[in-house]
Amino acid sequence: MIEPIYAASESRYDTMEYRRAGKSGIKLPILALGLWNNFGSYKPMQDIKAMAQLAFDKGVCHFDLANNYGPEPGTAEENFGRLMEGSFKPFRDELLISTKAGWDMWPGPYGNWGSRKYLMASLDQSLRRMKLDYVDIFYSHRYDPETPLEETMQALVDIVRQGKALYVGLSRYPLEKAREAYKYLSEHDVPCLLYQDRFNIIDRTPQNAGLLDLCQETGTGFISFSPLQQGLLTNRYLNGIPEDSRMATGRTSLKKELLTPAMLKALTSLNELAAQRGQSLAQMALAWLFNDSRVSSVIIGASSVKQIEDNLKAIENYSFTADELSLIEKLSEPVQLKSK
Repeated sequence: MIEPIYAASESRYDTMEYRRAGKSGIKLPILALGLWNNFGSYKPMQDIKAMAQLAFDKGVCHFDLANNYGPEPGTAEENFGRLMEGSFKPFRDELLISTKAGWDMWPGPYGNWGSRKYLMASLDQSLRRMKLDYVDIFYSHRYDPETPLEETMQALVDIVRQGKALYVGLSRYPLEKAREAYKYLSEHDVPCLLYQDRFNIIDRTPQNAGLLDLCQETGTGFISFSPLQQGLLTNRYLNGIPEDSRMATGRTSLKKELLTPAMLKALTSLNELAAQRGQSLAQMALAWLFNDSRVSSVIIGASSVKQIEDNLKAIENYSFTADELSLIEKLSEPVQLKSK
């Protein structure tokens, strides 16, 4: 059976909003698709294709990956490579594709952290898996305390100069190390395009640590991942822990211990506020991030087309009254997470 040719929606850019990444020339869709947990070897390719195509049809032209995304590590990039050989082949210049390296990927001393050898070898592998000549953004996925910062940053500079990435980014660097990294990159004419970190209603680490302010000060864009705290900021856990949920199965770092009585009370109250706004809890959580002008884009994960469709509705209303914002602060303050 011959597979039908994918024809992207002609109205794909009509309803999406795009924000500039810091002081760069790049505009990002305010909603991006992350290919972390549901795009690897455990997911049927037809489901992956359906989610990616739906996202692109709605103006989501930024796809965020990493070398170790799967499961198994590398398989999300392999599946994305299949998309690039098929559905997305005519649209390469419309896509903003990012990948990362910094976490454990292969055995031995050269398959982890931030050495020049690891970053360059990892990107070469990623390009082969994704069937690409270059990525648009390559991130240092985490700060390496044992490798000189200059070595890691110079590797990023050289990767751009070699044409293997157009821009570079940092993920989850401590404040002062991010400041040093921005300075090094700027002095070598490869400014940091994006800083990526977990940021959501109950995890304000980038805000509390001054990272959002640093991005604004240096002209670096900020992109949030885990905006729904791996499903906690949805209606999934309002009535307990479903047997097939991430929390029950232990597939991610979302632990049962997190769902305390105080957390459940906060989530229930936030859900009530969302309902008053005509939104689901997930939609309000995304809208809360869109409301912050310092946030260039928000990366969602998804396990189905329906989830993407539901999340896209958050774009329709991300204005909040002062009273609503104050209430969100009051409800979430007792259960704020400390991730750094």
